[in-house]
Amino acid sequence: MCGICGEVRWDQSPADIGAVAKMTGRMHRRGPDGDGILSRGSVALGHRRLKIIDLSESAQQPMVDSELGLSVVYNGAIYNYPELREQLTQKGYRFFSQGDTEVILKAYHAWGSDCVQHFNGMFAFAIHERDSGRVFIARDRLGIKPLYYTQNDKQFRFASSLPSLLAGGGVDTAIDPVALNYYMNFHSVVPPPRTILSGVKKLPPATYMTIDGDGSISSEQYWDLHFGQRADQNNYQVEDWIDETLDVMRRAVKRRLVADVPVGVLLSGGLDSSLVVGLLSEAGQSDLATFSIGFESVGDEEGNEFRYSDVIAERFQTQHHRLHIDSARTLPALSECIREMSEPMVSHDNVGFYMLSQEVSKHLKVVQSGQGADEIFAGYHWYPPMLECVDALATYRANFFDRDFDEYRAAVDPQWVAEDYAADFVAGHFRKPGAESPIDKALRIDTQVMLIDDPVKRVDNHTMAASLEARVPFLDHEVVEFAATVPADLKVREGGKYILKEASRRVIPAEVIDRPKGYFPVPALKYLRGSFLDMARDALNSESARQRGLFQPQYVAKLLDDPESHITPLQGSKLWQLSLLELWLQAHLDG
Repeated sequence: MCGICGEVRWDQSPADIGAVAKMTGRMHRRGPDGDGILSRGSVALGHRRLKIIDLSESAQQPMVDSELGLSVVYNGAIYNYPELREQLTQKGYRFFSQGDTEVILKAYHAWGSDCVQHFNGMFAFAIHERDSGRVFIARDRLGIKPLYYTQNDKQFRFASSLPSLLAGGGVDTAIDPVALNYYMNFHSVVPPPRTILSGVKKLPPATYMTIDGDGSISSEQYWDLHFGQRADQNNYQVEDWIDETLDVMRRAVKRRLVADVPVGVLLSGGLDSSLVVGLLSEAGQSDLATFSIGFESVGDEEGNEFRYSDVIAERFQTQHHRLHIDSARTLPALSECIREMSEPMVSHDNVGFYMLSQEVSKHLKVVQSGQGADEIFAGYHWYPPMLECVDALATYRANFFDRDFDEYRAAVDPQWVAEDYAADFVAGHFRKPGAESPIDKALRIDTQVMLIDDPVKRVDNHTMAASLEARVPFLDHEVVEFAATVPADLKVREGGKYILKEASRRVIPAEVIDRPKGYFPVPALKYLRGSFLDMARDALNSESARQRGLFQPQYVAKLLDDPESHITPLQGSKLWQLSLLELWLQAHLDG
């Protein structure tokens, strides 16, 4: 787990080492254990290292294999690297290190762009071919590892974080009106390749890109998700589905123990992270460190779920750590959290993950987390209505979108309003082959778009801001592919995630499985009061906000007058959504 960056030029000028150094320095938190820059003519690569696999200096990056003429910078973890190393050794490759970075180099030399098909893990990497000058960059199937880029007629730059690109300078920071529509309507999700800034893009998941020395750029999607049963599952009974659910999850959790440092768990007290703890215990992990966070309650909305995480900690005798945060600590941490965000992320639990990660990083460097289960096993409330609906798009929009296009026009200054891009995007995604029923269409877009650009991005962003690696077993691509074969009714039955719940009964206590659905609660950002309301008001009434002119004053005033009456269908604060965007822009563009 690290931070990577680089520059490729095609204007006969050498790469700007100073800019690459600035980008590398901005990612210090992603990798405090080492850094390096490699410059070769028109190409320069930068790296920050967090030592997880092969702690020796032999695994330092940028890694150069002079014999093969290849150099790499890499962020992530390839969980099947020992098996791949054995395969490559049998092909005649010789290794000088013990980790997964060198395996990527050899795999690229052996299989070319198809190397990504061999990797089980999370990754974003860039490989430079010395002899051709070509640079090959790739991102994992589920987009767990980020990769941002910017380009003009002379150069291409990439980095693990958007603030890192900004540190390098020369980025067009104008607001992208299409991305603004996505942010405001599509639950703050901006699908790739766009970001809120016109000059910054992100490499889509399951995609690789080739940048040639003459400036020509090509990209290809190497993996996709298709729904429907395999032929060998046609006669499956419920018990068979349960058996396979446990089989794939056991493998995924076990794979994510590959490390040369201890691995803990972020334990929210919900089904998903509890199952991860149970499976790790079942696999023989003792003295497992687990971590939970709680906040002050607001009104009758409780701010912690300790009673459930305590059940799991006691049942499996983990080394459990409770972190209770009062609002006095939350507010300053929120400002830090926003400064570390690669993109504006509005979910209430951003600051929770940020603060939890800061605490966890005092104890260890790697954790497993339960993100992804709701999207792949249908745990959200908008999935049951999709099961037999007539109009998939209308049903999905009614349940998931934060506002309709009429309200968007009322909220945003007319200069930014053109088309209903978010609705058009969802409609286009729903038309793609590979998911025929309305619920499968919803599950696919949530898995391949919403999940990646909301919860997964959030977890990577805030754990890495604490120099902490988060591993997500539910997003093992084999687990995701299996979940897409499970019949929809076995997922949404009895409130959702039925098959996962039934499988979990063999591993964890029923009281955690049958509890009311919860979330990572930060009530103060749903019901903006006191200092949090002041923060929102100051941001939206600032001179920077007025000059930017994103929002209509009448709409802002309406939200400020009664913030608790303006809640989205997904129970988010519309006021906080506007405020967070402006706070992010002020932190990254105006500061």
